[in-house]
Amino acid sequence: MRRITAERGVLFVADEIQSGLGRTGRTFACEHEGVVPDMYVLGKALGGGVVPVSAVVSSDEVLGVHRPGEHGSTFGGNPLACAVALEVIAMLRTGEYQRRAAELGEHLHAELAALTGEGGPVTAVRGRGLWAGLDVAERFGTGRAVSEALMERGVLVKDTHGQTIRIAPPLVVSEEDLDWGLDRLREVLGVR
Repeated sequence: MRRITAERGVLFVADEIQSGLGRTGRTFACEHEGVVPDMYVLGKALGGGVVPVSAVVSSDEVLGVHRPGEHGSTFGGNPLACAVALEVIAMLRTGEYQRRAAELGEHLHAELAALTGEGGPVTAVRGRGLWAGLDVAERFGTGRAVSEALMERGVLVKDTHGQTIRIAPPLVVSEEDLDWGLDRLREVLGVR
């Protein structure tokens, strides 16, 4: 791994709030690029889907510039949230969830890629592991319309920018449930 350091006068901060903690098939998404940042910013998955919690993780050299009372945190220090975060970290130590995200992610991306092509309902797919961005062809509706139609069928996704929806199933999703969700997507897009 290539270490990016503050020695060059630039602090490399990896925003892993959405992409971190197993989502992409690795503990941190930046591992795919072979780099180690000076600082990680974590959230979302750190709370295990149960409580809001965030963290800034770095070395004493970087974080040691703060003294008590000089900084604050919206979700910092809550005992329940910290206990949940510690359990999430312990669960990730086995690598099981990262492996599952990588394996199921291959399946997810293959199924989504099958929706692309000339005249298809999807113009582009990108992402890693259990995290995908999907651009819906305009004639099939906006990202918002597709998201709402999926919600009516029991599948939650997030519209992001006009035609784009974000798909991020939980790391504990079964292949059967993932396929069920993909079937609902094909149904909404009128593909069989």
